[in-house]
Amino acid sequence: MCGIVGGIAKRDVVPILVEGLRRLEYRGYDSAGIAVLNGDDALSRLRSTGRVAELANLASQAHLTGSTGIAHTRWATHGVPSERNAHPHVSGGIAVVHNGIIENYEAIRSELKAKGYEFVSDTDTEVIAHLIHFQLAPGGDLFEATRGAVHKLRGAYAIA
Repeated sequence: MCGIVGGIAKRDVVPILVEGLRRLEYRGYDSAGIAVLNGDDALSRLRSTGRVAELANLASQAHLTGSTGIAHTRWATHGVPSERNAHPHVSGGIAVVHNGIIENYEAIRSELKAKGYEFVSDTDTEVIAHLIHFQLAPGGDLFEATRGAVHKLRGAYAIA
């Protein structure tokens, strides 16, 4: 079963995100990942098909830090368990994690491919990241772009 953890703090949230993922391990999963914004608002992402402990080691080795972040444990519904299918998925500086199913993802994927978006995973989640990016006009509002994207999605889901 998938799980989402998020955090915003005046300190490094990576240990908080990792601990949140550790607490979700009992639910079963096939991959895990973290995306954080660092002090320069640069997005960094790590994903792993191993246990959360492996992801924690990768984060430590990469000196991953940030004050805002999201993390996810995934139970595959679209695409095989692999790093490329692990969450978070990104598009133009936007990171997304998702639980549930997007029923119309194939149609949205086709539309976005026609607009020049490249897909690197087999997941329905990557569609959400690209759709939000497409909705986000330069200098636009992320909240409004997300609302516009969600309006197009069909299914039962939660996103961060």
